[in-house]
Amino acid sequence: MDKLTISSMTEKDIEAVAALEALCFDDPWSAPLFADELNNEKAHYFVLRDENAVIGYGGFWMILDEGHIMNIAIHPEARTRGLGSFLLSEMLACPEAEDIALWFLEVRVSNKNAIGLYEKFGFSGYHVRKGYYQNNGEDALLMMKTTERS
Repeated sequence: MDKLTISSMTEKDIEAVAALEALCFDDPWSAPLFADELNNEKAHYFVLRDENAVIGYGGFWMILDEGHIMNIAIHPEARTRGLGSFLLSEMLACPEAEDIALWFLEVRVSNKNAIGLYEKFGFSGYHVRKGYYQNNGEDALLMMKTTERS
C-alpha cells in the first residue's frame, strides 16, 4: 500500500474492473455492463489504485436525493487492510453525493464482512428480500442510511 488513489472510473479502467469483478463475485458483471454504467448519467463509479494497479472499485446511482450503492469490491489479496472502509468513506463523501439524503443497498445475507462494513458506516438492515440473487437464490439484506443532509 504505497500510494493509494481514488479517481472516477474511465473507459481505460473497464477491463481491470471487470477482471476484479470476476475475481470477487460468483455472478460477475461483464465489461460491456460496466461500459453501459459509464454512459448512465445517474451512475458514479470510482477505482481504487495502489500505484497503478486497480485493487478496488465502487459505484452508486443517484436518483433525486437518494443514493443506491451498486457495487464495491476489493481485490482478495488486499482485503483486511481497511481499504473497503477507505473506498466507501470516499464514495459517501464525494462531491457527486453531496445532495444525497438516503443511501440504499442490497447485500447477500451470507456476506457478513460486507454487512459489518456497512453497519460501521451507519447502514442498518430493514428488510430481507427472499431469493434475490438469481445465480443461487440467496436472500438479500436491504440496508439503508440517512445522512446529515436529510
